[in-house]
Amino acid sequence: MSQDSHHSADAPENQQPIDGGAPELTEEQMEFLASMFDVARSGKSEELLDLVDRGLPVNLTNDKGDSLLILSVYNDHTDLAKGLLARGADVHRINDRGQTALGCAVFRQNEEATKALLEAGSDPHLGRQSAYAVAEIFGLDAMRAVLDAHQS
Repeated sequence: MSQDSHHSADAPENQQPIDGGAPELTEEQMEFLASMFDVARSGKSEELLDLVDRGLPVNLTNDKGDSLLILSVYNDHTDLAKGLLARGADVHRINDRGQTALGCAVFRQNEEATKALLEAGSDPHLGRQSAYAVAEIFGLDAMRAVLDAHQS
């Protein structure tokens, strides 16, 4: 969510700069976008999905590389995660710690979210802390069985 802090004198605020860069956001807009991660953590599905439907990027990512999908799964908001998946959330997104939404679902031992992510095409081998690595490290045999069942 970082934005370049220089303003073009020729371009009105929030208009595409002449040099082809991204439009600049106001501090208020940046705060609003940052607040969306708390909405995802809180599991406010209706609010967040409505905003996505109205143009909020479904793959919005914070400064740690956490997407709305990763945060919703990590906080056990399976319905929100399913809603984000239905709207095209990237199941291959890896955060700065090498974690994926699928790895988070396995860590949380959330079988429903794990299956939904697998059905959406999530790769259980992706990331430094892949879903399989998480199952192995934490001895989550039941979650490994869910991953294995999907592979066959």
